[in-house]
Amino acid sequence: MRAILCNAFKGPEALEFTETAEPRPASNEVLVDVHAASVSYMDYLMSTGGYQMRPALPYVPGTDAAGIVLACGEKVTRFRPGDRVSCGNWFGAFAERMVARESSVALLPAGVDFTVGSTVMHTYLTAWYALIERARLQAGETVLVTGAAGGVGLACVEIAHLIGARVIAVVGSAAKAAMVRTHGAIEVVDHSCEDVRERVKTLAGDKGLDVCVDNVGGALFATLARLMGWNGRLLPIGFTSGEIPSLAMNLPLLKNYSVVGVFVGAWMERHPDDAARASEAIMAWVSEGKLRPQVDRVLPLQRAAEAMSLVASRTAMGRIVLEVKAAGQAG
Repeated sequence: MRAILCNAFKGPEALEFTETAEPRPASNEVLVDVHAASVSYMDYLMSTGGYQMRPALPYVPGTDAAGIVLACGEKVTRFRPGDRVSCGNWFGAFAERMVARESSVALLPAGVDFTVGSTVMHTYLTAWYALIERARLQAGETVLVTGAAGGVGLACVEIAHLIGARVIAVVGSAAKAAMVRTHGAIEVVDHSCEDVRERVKTLAGDKGLDVCVDNVGGALFATLARLMGWNGRLLPIGFTSGEIPSLAMNLPLLKNYSVVGVFVGAWMERHPDDAARASEAIMAWVSEGKLRPQVDRVLPLQRAAEAMSLVASRTAMGRIVLEVKAAGQAG
């Protein structure tokens, strides 16, 4: 099969469009004929060797895809060949075929195409786990999201808005500010031209932030840690700044707030039934138009390195999607 192979932990420059062996599904997995795959920051980080998981080289990058089920392992009960699905795995999506655990697969509603479907699993499941499972976000609370124009950040904006929270989005350009407003952000802070600390202090007031979802880390995390409210929840999700921050523990002590880790992959492995139910609910919201995945652009599979570079440079708004199979192309 045709695929993108990562031959060394050197980022996009080590990616090659080539032929490789087709994967075979284990007893609890499905084999998917991939039509589209989306590109995440995690894909980029893993290709550099900077992620906590290092696959054996060479490997096929890509966490998220959508396509048609070709075969199922003997223990799979929820899917059958011919089903249209969205699916995820630690890697393997940038190829004509990929395997995914049954718990990491969701049926695509009739009105959701493969391009949009490929952007759903990682982004919205992460947002669901962060806001609903970990933060227990309530309507009326104030939630701040950093990296809000990226895939996971934008999903957090949308789900927080859907729950009924007041959403403050932190972005890096005027174009991104305009886009996040259309997805539910009530207030926007543009760190390219504003002082984040002073602006957020004004927006949050004396009460402070109820929930902060941080995709960036570094100095921004340290700043926001001082703006949390009483009984708040500070959620580190990722470190796109490249710096893993430290925290002075007197800050959560004095304001009685919690630092709540968010590692959605581990949750999906430990609680597959909960993850499957969340996936079904998310797909229903997408089908009903309550969630609107943002596709930045669509590129052919062989341009995966370019797509990954765009994600790494933070120029993408939402998800970049790789077209693995053109519409109407036979399986």
